[in-house]
Amino acid sequence: MGPEGVLAGLRVVEVSAFVAVPLGGMALAQFGADVIRVDPLGGGLDFGRWPVTPDGISLYWAGLNKGKKSITVDVRSERGRDLIRRLVTAPGSPGGILITNLNPKWLRYEILKESREDVIVVSLLGNPDGSIAVDYTINAASGFPQITGNGDGPVNHVLPAWDIAAGNQVALAVLAALIYRNHTGEGQYVELSLADVAFSNLGHLGFIGEVVVNNEDRQAYGNYVFGSFGRDFATGDGKRVMVTAFTSRQWQSLVDATETSEAFSDLETRSGLDLSDEGARFTAREEISAILEPWFASRPLERVRQILDAHRVCWGPYQSFRELVERDPRIRANPLFEEVEQPGVGRYPAPGPAPVFGAVGRLPVRPAPSLGEHTRSVLKKHLQLGDGELTSLSDAGVI
Repeated sequence: MGPEGVLAGLRVVEVSAFVAVPLGGMALAQFGADVIRVDPLGGGLDFGRWPVTPDGISLYWAGLNKGKKSITVDVRSERGRDLIRRLVTAPGSPGGILITNLNPKWLRYEILKESREDVIVVSLLGNPDGSIAVDYTINAASGFPQITGNGDGPVNHVLPAWDIAAGNQVALAVLAALIYRNHTGEGQYVELSLADVAFSNLGHLGFIGEVVVNNEDRQAYGNYVFGSFGRDFATGDGKRVMVTAFTSRQWQSLVDATETSEAFSDLETRSGLDLSDEGARFTAREEISAILEPWFASRPLERVRQILDAHRVCWGPYQSFRELVERDPRIRANPLFEEVEQPGVGRYPAPGPAPVFGAVGRLPVRPAPSLGEHTRSVLKKHLQLGDGELTSLSDAGVI
């Protein structure tokens, strides 16, 4: 018997597309849950989403569905819909769990509850009123594009941060509802929205309080870190590095590494600021940068690396995706990644879950399934369908 994860035995049905819910389902699968992704015949909305291989296979879909089972069903037919409802509510514990961001009317919680009283449905919406929204529209409304860059117009970033945060909230909601069910025997409908995930985090990080309490609207500061000292610098060989000094110890390490103690003492005398205070460092960010720029500009990246590492400065190089993949030991020599054989794609490094559980360790990284790979085996196992009925469903175009 192979290793089992901390969620071994948990069964989750996923009806989803794009990032957030597939990511939440994958997180559960990588912890050992039996996650069954349901797609329409021929693939769902995200089955061919970029990036794709030269043969048109979606690396995006493969990346977000690692470790799951895949079934395909004609979701427009009543027979197909009935199969999915039965799969969600099939007996066995812990099961009876659906995660979705598509929210079809025929999979409503009230309908599922008629067949299984303790069913759990976690539903992700765009906006809390049910209207459509995606990461890009939520981020546009969040205020962040207005302070990204140098303030000469909104700048979109390419990381789907709110989708990622929402995906983790979906997984957390499943586990919280499951713990509640274990204590009370009761299932429930759990609703969250992409907008609420994003805007609650604005509140957590102080952006809302900054407006309401301080009557200030955050401005764009380029690559400076707000409220402390952090900035990018060019090295002598044309590379760029990001350097931060959030704590007084980090600040002293940076001063020692760059041998600028005297220059900063003079700056404190002229400005009346105590640079051991991070707020003061933000106030004097331009003067600090002017002192540090020549040091970085006179040294190639490798020499900068040696000196900063020797003094335990908090810093990192700017690098492309290719440089990260080909050179960075956090990819190349990290047990988080394993070479997997992905059907239709080939071999490439794929990550497992970031947490490492001391009791069970990490499970081996499993590739994403081929579309519909497990349709027959899942329906046979969980719905006890015989070969004849499966053949009938196939002949009718339901599976």
